[in-house]
Amino acid sequence: MARNIGSRYTAHQILGRGSAGTVWLGEGPEGPVAIKLLREDLASDQELVGRFVQERTALLGLDHPHVVAVRDLVVDGTDLALVMDLVRGTDLRTRLDRERRLAPEAAAAIIADVADGLAAAHRAGVVHRDVKPENILLDMEGPQGPGGSHPALLTDFGVAKLIDTPRRTKATKIIGTPDYLAPEIVEGLPPRAAVDIYALATVLYELLAGFTPFGGGHPGAVLRRHVTETVVPLPGIPEELWQLLIQCLAKAPASRLRASELATRLRELLPLLSGIPPLDVDEPDTEAEQQTYDEQQYTPAPEEPRRRGAVPLVPGSSPDSNRDTHTSMRVPAPDELAGGPLGTARAPRAPGRPRPGSARNKSAAVRKRRITLGAAALVLCAAVGVAGWLATSGDDAGATPQDTKNSAPSAP
Repeated sequence: MARNIGSRYTAHQILGRGSAGTVWLGEGPEGPVAIKLLREDLASDQELVGRFVQERTALLGLDHPHVVAVRDLVVDGTDLALVMDLVRGTDLRTRLDRERRLAPEAAAAIIADVADGLAAAHRAGVVHRDVKPENILLDMEGPQGPGGSHPALLTDFGVAKLIDTPRRTKATKIIGTPDYLAPEIVEGLPPRAAVDIYALATVLYELLAGFTPFGGGHPGAVLRRHVTETVVPLPGIPEELWQLLIQCLAKAPASRLRASELATRLRELLPLLSGIPPLDVDEPDTEAEQQTYDEQQYTPAPEEPRRRGAVPLVPGSSPDSNRDTHTSMRVPAPDELAGGPLGTARAPRAPGRPRPGSARNKSAAVRKRRITLGAAALVLCAAVGVAGWLATSGDDAGATPQDTKNSAPSAP
């Protein structure tokens, strides 16, 4: 059912739903547009509306081939909406759901496009804060690039920052999508441009491996891994690509590349990556880790499957999103983040075999040792009891009739 958005736009059809609101296929004075209509509780927040108006210039000023342009900002009664270019294609999450992982050449080309868009935003003083596959669109009408990739565009600039108002979140809260949060955010530091580089490197890892380096299980466990664990090399990719990846996943923000440097380096590697097939690695099992972390650090959470979804802004993509996003969590205390020397996370393995060095496997090993020691203690107790019984029985069996008589009490 069509509805008017302000006096200039008409929303015709829902394209998708996300954490912040609903995306519509709309029509404006210059043709088709995508309209992101924020949730009613957000639109009724006068402080948030004021922040949107203040950020209008920054949002409208991002003009780059790899950024979905914001054409207008509509504040009309209970409606608060971003009017954006309509990209005809799909989002990266939908492609990942379909293909699971991409060939390294295609993955590098997509991430290079997004890095170009981030570089333009960072030069303008804008930090995205929520880089993830759901917010990367693939223009299927654009020319094919290396590895058969289509042009990639980054969308939803400023939304995470605007929703993260002082009144909505305290200093002890984290706003973001746990799988892609940089360690400095987990530790409570203000987000700078380097957090976008970390998140984009996480997306690159996911495109190559089919899973994020620190994701899965309870969100609290995910946050801790970002701070305390390191990733191990993915088999089958050139060392040059791996070194670039781990540099951008560095725990220290200053060690990461800038967005423009990342885009340049990735494009330089494209000839080296040509023809390499998608990797064949096994996705980690996080059930045991989720149980251990919940027992030790957080109140146990309802067990859920690891969810994937999309926030589509384009026709033809999935209608709804169920991906956890903008999750509000407390900042873990220093003792919860202290894990001694860094462990390794999510090492690729053959099906059914453990991952050496994994902190999660170490936890499982500790539990196994405890069970083994408990069983041994039970066996030992049983053995002692049997030995005592045999000894008593032996004394009774070896006694003579005289001994028995003498042991009886005397008659009065």
